[in-house]
Amino acid sequence: MATIFSACSASTFLSPTIFHNKGLSFITKVPPLQLKKPLHAKSLTSLETDISLSPAVKTFWQWLQKEGVVSNKTPVKPGVVPEGLGLVAVKDISRNEVVLQVPKRLWINPDAVAASEIGSLCSDLKPWLSVALFLIRERSRDDSVWKSYFGVLPQETDSTIYWSEEELLELQGTQLLNTTLSIKEYVKNEFLKLEKEIVLPNKKLFPNPITLDDFFWAFGILRSRAFSRLRNQNLVIIPLADLINHSARVTTEDHAYEVKGAAGLFSWDYLFSLRSPLSLKAGDQVYIQYDLNKSNAELALDYGFIEPNADRNAYTLTLQISESDPFFDDKIDIAESNGFGETVYFDIFFNRPLPPGLLTYLRLVALGGTDAFLLESLFRNSIWGHLELPVSHDNEELLCRVVREACKSALAGYHTTIEEDNKLKETNLDSRLAIAVGVREGEKKVLQQIDETFKEKELELDRLQYYQERRLKDLGLCGEAGEIIGGDLEKFF
Repeated sequence: MATIFSACSASTFLSPTIFHNKGLSFITKVPPLQLKKPLHAKSLTSLETDISLSPAVKTFWQWLQKEGVVSNKTPVKPGVVPEGLGLVAVKDISRNEVVLQVPKRLWINPDAVAASEIGSLCSDLKPWLSVALFLIRERSRDDSVWKSYFGVLPQETDSTIYWSEEELLELQGTQLLNTTLSIKEYVKNEFLKLEKEIVLPNKKLFPNPITLDDFFWAFGILRSRAFSRLRNQNLVIIPLADLINHSARVTTEDHAYEVKGAAGLFSWDYLFSLRSPLSLKAGDQVYIQYDLNKSNAELALDYGFIEPNADRNAYTLTLQISESDPFFDDKIDIAESNGFGETVYFDIFFNRPLPPGLLTYLRLVALGGTDAFLLESLFRNSIWGHLELPVSHDNEELLCRVVREACKSALAGYHTTIEEDNKLKETNLDSRLAIAVGVREGEKKVLQQIDETFKEKELELDRLQYYQERRLKDLGLCGEAGEIIGGDLEKFF
């Protein structure tokens, strides 16, 4: 991490860094089946006579019929849509009407792994690793329950984890590039470890060679298609439900449920039940919201698309208390007492206020010199409240200067300007270049916004009220205009 902040405490505390993966969470929502070339939407009346659908899709639908998941009463069918493949309404559908239900016996999750032949081998693995290995093994088996489902899964999407080196060059300077490279290295290391400890010693259970490409395929499937927020389910893939595409028009994530119901003519089971968040006419595509809180960079990484909505653009600032800070222990104690740590990540979105705690944490890390008295035990229970307001002119000036320098440094790392990106967006770009241009332009706009915010703060420094003035007013020793009324002030500081 580059040192870009040195003050009285010699604290490195701000660095624009990669999007933190927070433990590589895989509890994302269902993505579309992405095809690189958009196609025109087409309403379905009969799968058998629809020449736009591949034989694999028709076979998949027949499997769902055999399993009792779909019938003539099912209100949706697969169709060719601008995103590639999606679900299309075959009749008018009301808002919150159930559009599909899938029994638990067809879910792919850690429970399915545990009940399989490789369950005992996977018991000590991270859940995502066990499910990834299960996906790869099941895909190679002709007798797999999910054989028809694997036939409609893509080999890859436009997620940046699948981009070539040449394509990744278009992300130069972006946090998305650093994140992508870090995740690819992480996945590779996990694969090599899994291969050594599980796959190679158990060739009878894994008769077919497993390659790194196979593992990246499974990783991408999990990253993009796993559902969350079901009862006791943090990593579950639902065949059929993952054909539903994302739309920015959907502004709620409350559409998926786990219910108890009929899973067949004579059986009952837990069902994954999905409701349409929008009212639809026959022929309309069914949409859901994948995640309201993801930035465009995260959408590109997980699903292989971005939204034109500028509010999805974001940049992550990383604040850090350096171990070389003479007040390191005190600052760590204060940070942890208030829900933070030695390193903190703040996602700053375009057209949104600065996230809560950012300025407070900045003031803590920049604290030093004559302001260090606030770190004494006497103030330990009240210091966070004091830091929520400007501490001193020097402290506020320092954090403004460092943030602005960090923004300028980050902006210099891109190989194009916003103006050049805008011109490119007016041309006919392929899907991956369009993602790269959109993400890098978005990051630059957020960096400019951050710089402008702290530039305005710099201009206000002489008009701000700082700790000592607030303290004097509390003691009745300072007037409303900031003038000192009188008395021996030394005893108060």
